[in-house]
Amino acid sequence: MAQWQGRSKRKSSGGRLRPIRKKRKFEIGREDQFAFVGEPTRKIIRVRGGESKVQLFGVKKANVTDPKTGKIQRADVTKVLENPADPNYVQRNIITKGAIIETSLGKARVTSRPGQHGVLNAVLLD
Repeated sequence: MAQWQGRSKRKSSGGRLRPIRKKRKFEIGREDQFAFVGEPTRKIIRVRGGESKVQLFGVKKANVTDPKTGKIQRADVTKVLENPADPNYVQRNIITKGAIIETSLGKARVTSRPGQHGVLNAVLLD
């Protein structure tokens, strides 16, 4: 079902707001796109203004930054260790921003939004 991202019908105090117009097509949002640990797949979608976004469905590798040296390396992603967005995401191996993943270089925190940006960037943890 589509998500509507227009103005609410209620004020923050609970009072009613009178509608100034009907709903518009550009106020419709998309369903959340989750990136899973697995076979890498991408989807390019058109957004408002003719721009495009790349959504990741599957991720095998991440761009991992070492904060001590500042070097960036490609590392294999094995599993999701912790996800503050939802504890259930750990069992399903769903990667979102802020998730802690296990890589071939060690534990890393995800700094990008894979469902929006199309890449998986992370920073190594001590």
